[in-house]
Amino acid sequence: MRPTLPRLVNILVPVKRSIDYAVKIRVASDGKGVDTNVKHSMNPFDEIAVEEAIRLREKKTTKVDNITAISIGPAKAVDTIRTALAMGADSGIHITTPENAVVEPIAVANALKKIIDDKKFDLVIMGKQAIDDDSGSTGGMLAGLLGWSQGSFASKLEVEDGGKVNVTREIDGGLEKIEAKLPMIVTTDLRLNEPRYASLPNIMKAKKKKIETFKPEDLGLDLTPRFETISVSEPPKRQGGGKVESVDELVSKMKEAGVI
Repeated sequence: MRPTLPRLVNILVPVKRSIDYAVKIRVASDGKGVDTNVKHSMNPFDEIAVEEAIRLREKKTTKVDNITAISIGPAKAVDTIRTALAMGADSGIHITTPENAVVEPIAVANALKKIIDDKKFDLVIMGKQAIDDDSGSTGGMLAGLLGWSQGSFASKLEVEDGGKVNVTREIDGGLEKIEAKLPMIVTTDLRLNEPRYASLPNIMKAKKKKIETFKPEDLGLDLTPRFETISVSEPPKRQGGGKVESVDELVSKMKEAGVI
């Protein structure tokens, strides 16, 4: 009897081009969004997802066949895919949208489902949320659409040769360990890993790696937003505090403010 060949795992990693985490957010002049004419970079949670996919391959306990980075966005989103390729992903997919187009989580989930159905991926590792909209719902929606198992807010991920997946996830008051089988959706938390910096040789190699480009209509997708943002405003500025001479004065001030 011949031994069973180990299963090769194909991993999809969605990466979003978002406003850089170090940029101070400003409300746009029309009051319906934020100023996007600033520095952009890969969503930090997605960087963690790319790093984890690469580490799974490096551990050699998981036979990874291919790591594909996918982004939905304008032409500049290709730079985000190239960053993932420079970190160690093998290939990329770009679904193009107009500049400053709003792509809602359900539209992203539908687009990812279409790609997964066509390309036959086994594991999706993605950031638990994007720092621009903080929706945190795409992973759950995608799992629901596909009917796959889901491990959210992962702080540890293990994939065994037989397709068994162990996820340690952070919950209020502690950790929860779950076990599932591939195919599966995993969303990454901050403490999962520390993403690597791409070396110059790998940045140069990334320029030669293949990126497939699709328009939404090529895939039969409708990315039209279902919601309209009416207005966006900054939070009220904090007022300056004051010093008190005694506990009695502090209590009096708090009563005046109506907090006790």
